Amino acid sequence: MQTAISPKQNSTKAWLKDNGGMIGLLIFLAAFPFIVALFEGQPFTEVLANETGNAKFLQGLLIEVFILAIYAISYDLILGITGLLSFGHAMFFAAGAYFTGIAFKNYELGIGATLVGIVVLGIVQAILFGIVLPRVKGITFALVTLGMASMFHIIIQASELAEWTGADVGLQGVTTPDLINTSTERFRLYLITLMVTFLVYLVYRRFVDSPTGRVCVAIRENEDRALMLGYNTFHFKLAALILSSITAALAGFFHTVHQPIVSPNVAGLGWTVAALLIILMGGVGTLSGAMVGAAVFRLLEFFLDKQFGENANFLLGVIYVLLVLFLPFGIVGTWRAKRFRTQS
Repeated sequence: MQTAISPKQNSTKAWLKDNGGMIGLLIFLAAFPFIVALFEGQPFTEVLANETGNAKFLQGLLIEVFILAIYAISYDLILGITGLLSFGHAMFFAAGAYFTGIAFKNYELGIGATLVGIVVLGIVQAILFGIVLPRVKGITFALVTLGMASMFHIIIQASELAEWTGADVGLQGVTTPDLINTSTERFRLYLITLMVTFLVYLVYRRFVDSPTGRVCVAIRENEDRALMLGYNTFHFKLAALILSSITAALAGFFHTVHQPIVSPNVAGLGWTVAALLIILMGGVGTLSGAMVGAAVFRLLEFFLDKQFGENANFLLGVIYVLLVLFLPFGIVGTWRAKRFRTQS
């Protein structure tokens, strides 16, 4: 007699089948420090004890990749999914980074209280950007967000705020809680950022597949038609902005935890351009492309800096041009397009 399989079991099996590759990658990355240690002849206990070695160094490098992935996917939501071109996205990231540094250094807040503050800060920033949504769109919205971010960039460099922001030299001397200290608990921080990155991806994918996400895609394709169908597009764009802002601020939180010196550069236009380049490399509007692009961007940057020094930026620019020429939809986007043509 066969046992009946419940719909819940079927859905779980279907989910595991659809996400098998992602789960496999997650397991591999979790075990990666031990794999490196094995090839280096380093005991596993030293990895757990955060002893110096290639395993610890590579964990630090991958933590930077995970932070960039969280930041880039937040930009992909508003640009690639909702179609909102923003030149001020770095403000979301920088505000989270500076808030974390000030909370830890000046007010000695705990991790929980700081994360609650990050969420509130993300909502406030999104509402600030959202105020202009009913009035401007397209390149005008991009210029308005650039203006807001530029004001923020100027404010954090003001000498009057040097006690909190460090002015033009940046916020230095941040002491992170022992639980997530990158010097003494790097393996724990590595696992936390790894899990958060995948959870953010799953939340974003669920958002995009939800009715709200579908309307956001419709806004990107043709906002006037979405309005004609009776949708208040402002509410949907604001929802995407809030989720994106909170996520980018969370990436800023981890940035300060991992590199306890917050430079004003993270609030500049160049940091927004970095997010744009990452999703262009990975594939705009694909979500997973942001994660792939972040890995390619940071690992290429590290390799070229190590091998070619001051010529690294030129070579990085050449690689960007080649990627745009030969992979016009990004790495993930081009792969999906080719797979679709093959299946057709």
